[in-house]
Amino acid sequence: MVYIITFDNKTLSLDVNPDSTTLQNLKLEISNRLSIPLSYQRLFLSSRRLIGVGFSKIADLGIESNSTLTLGVPLLGGMQAPVQPKNRLDFLNSKPPTNYVAGLGRGATGFTTRSDIGPARAAPDLPDRSATTIGGAAATGVGRGRGKGPGEEEEEEEGDDKGYDENQKFDEFEGNDVGLFASAEYDEDDKEADAVWEAIDKRMDSRRKDRREARLKQEIEKYRASNPKITEQFADLKRKLYSLSSEEWDSIPEIGDYSLRNKKRRFESFVPVPDTLLEKARQEQEHVTALDPRSRVSGGTETPWAQTPVTDLTAVGEGRGTVLSLKLDRLSDSVSGLTVVDPKGYLTDLKSMKITSDAEISDIKKARLLLKSVTQTNPKHPPGWIAAARLEEVAGKIQAARQLIKKGCEECPQNEDVWLEACRLASPDEAKAVIARGVKVILNSVKLWLQAAKLEQDDVSKSRVLRKGLEHIPDSVRLWKAVVELANEEDARLLLQRAVECCPLHVELWLALARLETYDNAKKVLNKAREKLSKEPAIWVTAAKLEEANGNTAMVGKIIERGIRALQREGLVIDKESWMKEAEAAERAGSVATCQAIIHNTIGIGVEEEDRKRTWVADAEECKKRGSIESARAIYAHALTVFLTKKSIWLKAAQLEKSHGTRESLDALLRKAVTYVPQAEVLWLMGAKEKWLAGDVPAARAILQEAYAAIPNSEEIWLAAFKLEFENHEPERAKMLLAKARERGGTERVWMKSAIVERELGNTTEERRLLDEGLKRFPLFFKLWLMLGQLEEWLGRLEQAKEVYESGLKHCPHCIPLWLSLGNLEEKMNGLSKARAVLTMSRKRNPQNPELWLAAVRAELRHGNKKEADNLMAKALQECHNSGILWAASIEMVPRPQRKIKSMDALKKCDHDPHVIASVAKLFWHDRKIDKARTWLNRAVTLAPDIGDFWALYYKFELQHGTEENQKDVLKRCVAAEPKHGEKWQAVSKAVENSHLPTEALLKKVVVVLGKEDNASENGKN
Repeated sequence: MVYIITFDNKTLSLDVNPDSTTLQNLKLEISNRLSIPLSYQRLFLSSRRLIGVGFSKIADLGIESNSTLTLGVPLLGGMQAPVQPKNRLDFLNSKPPTNYVAGLGRGATGFTTRSDIGPARAAPDLPDRSATTIGGAAATGVGRGRGKGPGEEEEEEEGDDKGYDENQKFDEFEGNDVGLFASAEYDEDDKEADAVWEAIDKRMDSRRKDRREARLKQEIEKYRASNPKITEQFADLKRKLYSLSSEEWDSIPEIGDYSLRNKKRRFESFVPVPDTLLEKARQEQEHVTALDPRSRVSGGTETPWAQTPVTDLTAVGEGRGTVLSLKLDRLSDSVSGLTVVDPKGYLTDLKSMKITSDAEISDIKKARLLLKSVTQTNPKHPPGWIAAARLEEVAGKIQAARQLIKKGCEECPQNEDVWLEACRLASPDEAKAVIARGVKVILNSVKLWLQAAKLEQDDVSKSRVLRKGLEHIPDSVRLWKAVVELANEEDARLLLQRAVECCPLHVELWLALARLETYDNAKKVLNKAREKLSKEPAIWVTAAKLEEANGNTAMVGKIIERGIRALQREGLVIDKESWMKEAEAAERAGSVATCQAIIHNTIGIGVEEEDRKRTWVADAEECKKRGSIESARAIYAHALTVFLTKKSIWLKAAQLEKSHGTRESLDALLRKAVTYVPQAEVLWLMGAKEKWLAGDVPAARAILQEAYAAIPNSEEIWLAAFKLEFENHEPERAKMLLAKARERGGTERVWMKSAIVERELGNTTEERRLLDEGLKRFPLFFKLWLMLGQLEEWLGRLEQAKEVYESGLKHCPHCIPLWLSLGNLEEKMNGLSKARAVLTMSRKRNPQNPELWLAAVRAELRHGNKKEADNLMAKALQECHNSGILWAASIEMVPRPQRKIKSMDALKKCDHDPHVIASVAKLFWHDRKIDKARTWLNRAVTLAPDIGDFWALYYKFELQHGTEENQKDVLKRCVAAEPKHGEKWQAVSKAVENSHLPTEALLKKVVVVLGKEDNASENGKN
């Protein structure tokens, strides 16, 4: 509530809310109540004038509930202040207009009375009704037409001389200005002056607007800073509520009423219950099983007239509750308690319900009146009739809707939409008659003919209607298509021959006719179509497909080439993208030669010479993604004709053939590739590997011999030949190849492979000799140090192994595997303290290395130091906060209830790390969330297909919870990925006894190792 003190000292109360009411709305409310324009309103709060943006809240201006404002109205240009409205009988005391004759308008004639001749007094029963003067003092004296009393003439003359009345009440707001200009007339000059002054006020107000608004905003901010709201004080605490779980939220105690006002001990009085109340309650709950004696007279079947039935309201309420519970029990499942209502039937019931509320009925009535006005004022407007009919249909008055649309058809007979609506609203028996009348009126309406055909039941009748329509509209493509779809092949061919005569510029009809004709006739049809539509590319593409379908593949390329030249002569711009889509469509239709011809003739259009390679490779990859393999193969084939010596394009084409082609096509492509690029080792190796995988070892040897002849000193070819012999259990051949490679100055890899062969053969002496010679040549190759140390460990010579590791670290101080091997050896020889020292030294030499931190944590856990392990893990995560292996290990270290929170923290830090994703998948696995676990494991192997541990975990999961099909799929994907890394995978794959096992066998062995670890961890917890 806000109070307004007006200029006449009256108080006006307005029921407004300061927090939601704007200054503009407040002024509008004042204008409605006092008839004062908005531009003349001046509002004051105390001594401060309220000036603000019209749409700002009045609460922001300092106005609160029950505030009192002062309303002022300025006087612009000497204008008289607003006066109260005159009484409707005031004309009796005013001067009549010039030449006014009473009753002349209704035919009366004028006459003269004594009052026209001389002064006369007013009748005693007619009081003075003149308006009070401004200030509230009523004029006591003479009215117009009265004679003057004694002494009145002098007073009037004196007032006229002064121009105002001295006895007038002084106005507190405007002073005596009202009196000075009370008798002045408001003419055009005054109006113009007021407009000028108002424009000046607006101009001055706009100049001070920015400064005033800035000051007002500063005052509001200062006020809010000194008087903050409760919600602002607790805003930071409320923001933290989102982290609360549902259990923590429920554990918050309910606030009680701790006010002293409600803690006062009140006097309680206990009054015994009257016996009458108890007896009434007993009678209400009483169940009478015997008949009343008076009702026995009538046999107990009817109530005597003197007996008044009494309704037990309590029993009625209980009965209603029982019935409702029975209904609900029918809808509930006895097992789970959930409702078993059919959702589709329930929605159908909702659709069938008609809401007839008062508001809806009122809206329908208003719409009906509006549409009635539309149809009456403009009866030739078809949408008005359609809308009116649909309104009646919605209201459920289908007969009224039919009557309205019938009138619409009479008023707008040439509009097809009205006839279609009438057909829709008509009953099935009358719909044909309605559409027949419409067709007679509008013979050229395609929509009406199609609707008439749709109303027929059998295809013969539909075809008859459509042919009748074609007699009136022979150039309608839609009618021709509809009638062709209903005809058999022979009739369709005849109809299409007539259709292309009537619609020669529609290409679909020509192509459809060509597909139905024989080979020779189809060529004639396409030639005619090309003459009619010389700028249509689809005709040339169809001609190429026709030749390909009939075995003339040699003509396909010529037709496409000729067609592109002809289209260019016609001025048509050849768009490469659209032609590429045509090529892919031809591939999907089985026309591979047409697809290749289109790509060969259009792939280079609009491509700069320096961008050809990059653009063509990108186009081929896009086609490959969309599944258009032939299109991609054709693009690579064309690119290889231009870039014969580009190894990257040959590799791309080879990968495409490897993924989607046959072994023969891949072998042919690689043979062609090494002919043009003989120095590309990778192409030779791919060819040899494919032959080896196919089981043709002699062919693989032959390819490697050719490769060695082309690239004599290639170490990759030497190692590939060694691997071929080694994997095919030919160690003597492998040793001979490696010996030749060492004689020709082989690199460190050759010495390492030589030592591996001797290790497998069990020749420890020869292995140590090769490793020693290799370390003399390549002391910085850490793998030789590792192999020598492992050899000494395997022979039980731990001290020599320790010396080897220490020597290796002198040459390779940043080699992490050497540090880890030395730490494990020290733990085995001297216990945890020495291993801890080695790992601490390794972290100082190699800071921010997660593998070293993880080794230290695991060493502590192996000896039961859980607290020390937790401290190390915390330090590790501080130093390597984005390490996935550390976060994965920390998830497994925490207790089971905390793993979910820990996994959320890990995903925030490294959400794309496969180790973290695999750990989250384990959590879902343990919680029996099978689908989620499968999704996350699939994501892990997709991100890191080279890590065999994830494949083993995925395969183990599918063995427990998946189908046989899923197990085979995981196994197939793992074999295709050929993983080489992983902690468990490398330990199994690099064992001597597993050196020749295939990927499938290695995967199953790693699964067994994982199972043993899980059993050991469970036994340790128990």
